[in-house]
Amino acid sequence: MEFNKMSWELAFLGFMFLGGICKADGATHFYDFVLKETNFTRLCGTKSILTVNGSLPGPTITVQKGDTAFVNVHNQGLYGLTIHWHGVKLPRNPWSDGPENITQCPIPVGTNFTYEINFSTEEGTLWWHAHSDWTRATVYGAIIILPAANSTYPFAMPDAQETLILGSWFEGDVMEIIEDALATGGEPNISDAFTINGQPGDLYSCSNETTYRWLVDSGKTYLLRVINAVMNEEQFFAIADHNLRVVAQDAAYIKPITTPHIMITPGQTMDILVTVNQPPSHYYIASTSFVDGNVPFHNGTTTAILQYNGNYSTPSTTPFPTLPDHNDDTAAENFTKQVRALASEDHPISVPLNISTSMYIAVSINERICADSSCAGPDGNALSASLNNISFQTPSISVLQAYYGGNINGVYATNFPDIPPYFYNFTGDVANNTLYPSFGTRVRMINYGEGVEIVFQGTSVLAAENHPMHLHGFSFYLVGTGSGNFNSTTSPTTYNLVDPPEVNTIGVPKNGWAAIRFVADNPGVWFMHCHLERHSSWGLDTVLIVRNGNTSESTIRGPPAYMPPCSNS
Repeated sequence: MEFNKMSWELAFLGFMFLGGICKADGATHFYDFVLKETNFTRLCGTKSILTVNGSLPGPTITVQKGDTAFVNVHNQGLYGLTIHWHGVKLPRNPWSDGPENITQCPIPVGTNFTYEINFSTEEGTLWWHAHSDWTRATVYGAIIILPAANSTYPFAMPDAQETLILGSWFEGDVMEIIEDALATGGEPNISDAFTINGQPGDLYSCSNETTYRWLVDSGKTYLLRVINAVMNEEQFFAIADHNLRVVAQDAAYIKPITTPHIMITPGQTMDILVTVNQPPSHYYIASTSFVDGNVPFHNGTTTAILQYNGNYSTPSTTPFPTLPDHNDDTAAENFTKQVRALASEDHPISVPLNISTSMYIAVSINERICADSSCAGPDGNALSASLNNISFQTPSISVLQAYYGGNINGVYATNFPDIPPYFYNFTGDVANNTLYPSFGTRVRMINYGEGVEIVFQGTSVLAAENHPMHLHGFSFYLVGTGSGNFNSTTSPTTYNLVDPPEVNTIGVPKNGWAAIRFVADNPGVWFMHCHLERHSSWGLDTVLIVRNGNTSESTIRGPPAYMPPCSNS
């Protein structure tokens, strides 16, 4: 493209002289992402969707551990938006993290912004996606982080690799869907299909001829990278007649798990070894919802085809995998409880044992009272959501830019509570306890280097269900989960402090709890939210601000030469 040379020279000089470039031992990569409207035909109809470089999914970023990538995003779309590098820690560099009005304001239409993506300890599969309203429905793609030079996988080298991204397809305009829902206070429309690499598959109308096909050679072992980019549903995933050997989750290695199916939440990634050792034929790959709450969801099944190369007769019937029922929480739990860190000499972990910051966060779906019961939600009110009874309100100025300037104009308050406003039977008959939350932009300040434990407590307020919680800027250790209410005396005795998985997104069990730990060693402003998009839109979010340490290596970097302006776009 004509703009490449000049735009890259300006972007690079800006980072060099005004923002600074973090020293890295790895290679440097450059990408151009052009956001633009593109016509796509799915489910018997054609519509315009926002894409990167005209493709769905968007381009894959491929690096080695320790590399740096500069991604110049040119916004030729219809509205401002941002991009987030999901699971990348970005040491000391929250300026490139991306959540709208948390670390930056939207990139205005007709302009560009360059992200500097610093890869540190991540190794495996992550992903990138838009982080403005519901634009991530079509703006997403894979990040593949290969082992560093002179190192390799902790398993036999696979013969080849494949990436499958699970997504959602809406026949309506996704921005209008969420805007209408927030205006009326009701549930947003559910998706019309799930997709694998952008294709709904054989079980949806007008989709047979475009079903995604993964061509394989008999006898080979493939490294399959699965990403859940679905908007509002967790997913069961399987391949007919083939076992899945899961070896990594969220770009960190785990003790291998051999399983007929996985359960993967929105935001999560899994690396899976698949040996194609069945009679040469066609086999269905399938993914469908895991939803254990009494809530609206899309109950379809997306499919792809695993197709052996070679000469053989096309089967009259293609084998289909057995997937659990959509509400089979036992199947989901049986899989997730097996996940443990590899914790080897070459891939060690370091679970913090000295905890100086403890938070107990109730996760709830709520109501916002509407005058004259004029809204479309329950009781004539509007749906909302909260953490510790605070429904997050996204400010019009970036929290990071406000923080860096000394909380200009009082953009946020620093009194996010460490415990719920009062205690009740969170997972029992909650009556009207905390049905109506407070609203505000309240953040939690954390000192650099502190050991942090957060216990997420699911509640039965309005609607109990599994919540996939994601923290930007960190990987954390999932040290424990359980059903019912967390007990501060007995529940910690069940913790796994030896080999808990190191992840960036976890599912908080329906009517249960999940405990995570991490060291606050990444100064900056970091978003924490539910990765079910409707819940995040309702306010199931907050921000953790990690203060600077006492050295330059523990201090947030200065901003780049240019940040998108904080104005309506």
